[in-house]
Amino acid sequence: MTNMTPLYGLDELAAATAGEVRGLPRTVTGVSIDTRTLAPGDAFFAITGENSDGHAYVSAALDNGAALAVVARERADGFAPDAPLLVVDDVLHALEATGRAARARSQARIAAVTGSVGKTTTKEALRLALSADGLTHASAASYNNHWGVPLSLARLPREARFGVFEIGMNHPGEITPLVQMVRPHVAIVTTVEPVHMAQFSGIEAIADAKAEIFAGLEPGGVAVLNCDNPQFGRLEAAARARGARVVTFGADASADSRLVDLCLKSDCSTLVADVLGTRVTLKVGMPGRHIVQNILAVLAAAHLLGADLALAGLALARLKPPPGRGVPVRLALPGGTATLLDESYNANPASMRAALDVLSRTPVGPRGRRIAVLGDMLELGPDGPAHHAELAAPVSEGGIDLVFCCGPLMRSLWQALPSDRRGGYAPASDTLTAILASALRPGDTLMVKGSNGSRMGPLVKALADRFRAVEEAVV
Repeated sequence: MTNMTPLYGLDELAAATAGEVRGLPRTVTGVSIDTRTLAPGDAFFAITGENSDGHAYVSAALDNGAALAVVARERADGFAPDAPLLVVDDVLHALEATGRAARARSQARIAAVTGSVGKTTTKEALRLALSADGLTHASAASYNNHWGVPLSLARLPREARFGVFEIGMNHPGEITPLVQMVRPHVAIVTTVEPVHMAQFSGIEAIADAKAEIFAGLEPGGVAVLNCDNPQFGRLEAAARARGARVVTFGADASADSRLVDLCLKSDCSTLVADVLGTRVTLKVGMPGRHIVQNILAVLAAAHLLGADLALAGLALARLKPPPGRGVPVRLALPGGTATLLDESYNANPASMRAALDVLSRTPVGPRGRRIAVLGDMLELGPDGPAHHAELAAPVSEGGIDLVFCCGPLMRSLWQALPSDRRGGYAPASDTLTAILASALRPGDTLMVKGSNGSRMGPLVKALADRFRAVEEAVV
């Protein structure tokens, strides 16, 4: 988030990072680690990562209007003597210190979101709901790791009323230091599912890793937990052990934020919820029961943070899917059009089932078919082939007409499918494009989903380019 008012004074930034100012920096109005998205006035932190060294981009950042560059002490003499720099011992540590300083000065009410599935959409929904009631700052995109969280926190404006931060993990111990920077008043765990199983001994270990989010709760903080999830009891015990109040969400009759009535449509959902004793009726601008489940958590969090539930409910009608999470695209075919649901961002067993359910409710044209194009779900450990084969049940239950499978793990699903549902198989996504192109016909609706490593995103782009999408998104 970048604005034209000062985000930091130079003395403030130098004090936070224990840095030395050189040259003549300008007013800092934002924070960046990427010259491709840098805005004039940003402080550019020259992070050194696995594949690149930010110091190589300092000159470009300054040429593009950066207020200053934050650089490592051992690299500082490599720049012009008058270059506007903040010289620090370690750039990533300086970014973390800046994030902590932003949090320390803020009077905002803060929420943190984690979970195996639905983190980014839940974060975006909560941002939208809270923005109706005051200036709200939230993590950009899926900035939820060891650099994304401090970057998002460092961008927190001092005048913000609310802040929403996404926190992710793929191994134990990753969430604790991140949430201790964020120090939320409310922590949401969307769900616990078999994701990143290769790094864990079992689903209980994943629950324990997600429960690390309670380690950073402010005194009197609240854990918002999915009481419909089998790991609820484990999470509840961990939250209470940290002294947190527990607020539940779900369809269960005991839930504090409870689903009362629901109408699922192909492009949205309408629902009635009881949110800690307040009845709310609203429309959500995204389809799917899994979206509604997390909206119950959003409504609870908005209420707990002091926002107006009526305004929050109205705002959620404007919720739209982030890129790669269900964005519909029209494809121009000879004689008509087909609809592609781009779910290519990532995949695991829970999100795959949810996407198949949405596909089952999506209309098709005359003589059209519902087609699932599925790539491998990665990091599932030794049970990976079984998790893939088990998708045959939701395919059948959802009335999916054809399935195209891609990748070695998806061969297990291919073998589990009846012959009349087998559309085609390919070992890699780049070889599936031609097979799909020859199979598509007007009226079809196809959903493309897989883990990032299965490269289903490039497949979506190849189909859109080949059939020259007549509009970028269906609205």
